[in-house]
Amino acid sequence: MFYATLSTYFIMFVTSHLFDNGASGAKMISYITMIIMFLRFFELVIDPFIGNTIDNTSTRWGNFKPWIVGGGLISSVTIAILFTNMGGLNTSNPLLYLIIFAVLYITMDIFYSFKDVGFWSMIPALSFDSREREKTATFARVGSNIGANIVGVMVMPIVLMFSQVSNHGQGDNRGWFAFAMVVATVSFVSALIVGLGTKEKNSELRKNKEKTSFSGVIKVLTRNDQLMWLSLTYALYTSGMQITNALELYYFTYILGNAAQFSLLASINAVIGVFAVLAFPPMAQKFSRRNVFFISIGIMLIALILFLFAGNSLPMVLAAAVLFYIPQPLIFLVVLMIITDSVEYGQLKFGHRDESLTLSVRPLLDKMGGAISNGVVGLTAVWAGMTAGASASTISNHGHLVFKLMMFGVPVALILLGTLIFFKKVTLDEKEHARIVDELERTWGKTLAEDDATAEVASEQAVTVMSPIDGQLVPLASVNDENFASGKMGAGFAIKPSDGRIYAPFDGKVKATFPTRHAVGLVADNGLSVLIHIGIDTVNMRGTGFVSYVEQDQVVKQGDLLIEFWQPALEKAGYDDTVMVVVTDTAVQPVSLNENGTVTHGDPILKIES
Repeated sequence: MFYATLSTYFIMFVTSHLFDNGASGAKMISYITMIIMFLRFFELVIDPFIGNTIDNTSTRWGNFKPWIVGGGLISSVTIAILFTNMGGLNTSNPLLYLIIFAVLYITMDIFYSFKDVGFWSMIPALSFDSREREKTATFARVGSNIGANIVGVMVMPIVLMFSQVSNHGQGDNRGWFAFAMVVATVSFVSALIVGLGTKEKNSELRKNKEKTSFSGVIKVLTRNDQLMWLSLTYALYTSGMQITNALELYYFTYILGNAAQFSLLASINAVIGVFAVLAFPPMAQKFSRRNVFFISIGIMLIALILFLFAGNSLPMVLAAAVLFYIPQPLIFLVVLMIITDSVEYGQLKFGHRDESLTLSVRPLLDKMGGAISNGVVGLTAVWAGMTAGASASTISNHGHLVFKLMMFGVPVALILLGTLIFFKKVTLDEKEHARIVDELERTWGKTLAEDDATAEVASEQAVTVMSPIDGQLVPLASVNDENFASGKMGAGFAIKPSDGRIYAPFDGKVKATFPTRHAVGLVADNGLSVLIHIGIDTVNMRGTGFVSYVEQDQVVKQGDLLIEFWQPALEKAGYDDTVMVVVTDTAVQPVSLNENGTVTHGDPILKIES
């Protein structure tokens, strides 16, 4: 609701209600438009540092929630003030008005960024699995889709309800302020609900040894090539898309001559948009994200062509606008998922994990698109004569031509260019991300061993590693996985399972759990770290067929049930179900107590002397 108000309806308030229709009014609209564009581009430089600040935040409430709630409060208060003439300063002292406006706008935008970046940054903190992330983001996007379209449904009814004069169905300043107050209130309350209702989950893979420095922020972003190419794609796409979206209310007001009918479009989009969002996970699974992106772009281009020739036909306008809207949440989710997956891409490539810093790119690009859109819309309104006092009957043929060029021609060019870059340069897909996560999970023990606080194996207590599962004991060197067979992962053993239950091989603590549930990392009381890995390449199953009974940092006793898996599911998917158990500290050389043969869980297999 907040973002739709800021990117679409605020500029309508500025151009049609805040200033008169004379030369001075047009000049002030141009000044406001330029200030918004300048401040938003200036804030683009700040956004990555906002993400880095969130990453470096450590409170008992987590990384994100303090910024979501605090940012929600401040941004809500300031946007309500911006929907006023500030006590008449817009006419009595225009220069002072512009100065105060600039200060309030940048304050609002910065704290909105803290809220927005913090919210979407929760996705990689909740799961490493692409499919689980898709589901989480889909439900979040359902909510944002409803919110954005509710704004369109309620904007004109609220404005007209609280206005003192109708003004050709456009309302007055009093009505627009009432609308802003509703949006501001809902925005803050929803941020508060997120703060009170969510719980951040910690994971061994989310821990960094060092924090990104202020000077290192740009370096982190620019060296992630997949993030940068996707950013360029999305910057071009979202600029074009937002220009058309922002001009739709102008179309209803100055082409169709009935602004109230815009609520009908928003109502249709609110319903259809939910189904479009819910369609994303099955579409992504069937066609792949890349193909969903290309299909969506094709639909949007068809919609723009239809829109161009719709004229004054309300049914054609509605059909074109709805068709243009349906792919937008799908493209948003494709981009969000690739940006989210680039967190692990960067972590594997550079050995450093930056969640909020990486996720700050998406709202940064949305705001850049909004800045370009606000600038284009403001200038288009002036050039086409669609300012205060104007109506559908007063717009000239030249105004119609300018309007159509900016609403349809410019967006088509931007969207096509962005699509070409996506096709040529963006290669991070679901399969590549699964491979990256698998590699990160395989190296967790090495990272743990480097931590002096947890890798002190040189205690007086010896540890006996029991079999975690029933089956046939086989040499680790014989398994069909080079990382384990070569000893790269550490010394250990393997079992061809006859059962699907994994038990704790010793007393200790669960040090690492994985959202794919195909592995678990344990640390014995003396600091010895052991990885139990179920199957080969089973990370690609994304948790299907696996049930985990433990959480990270949970204390377990030898024989406690850790994981249960369904062997027929692995067999049907074509994966080897061999269970591999390795001591991840490669400097430790365990003594074998059992070489081969049938074992049951609880049988002693290895002994690690002090």
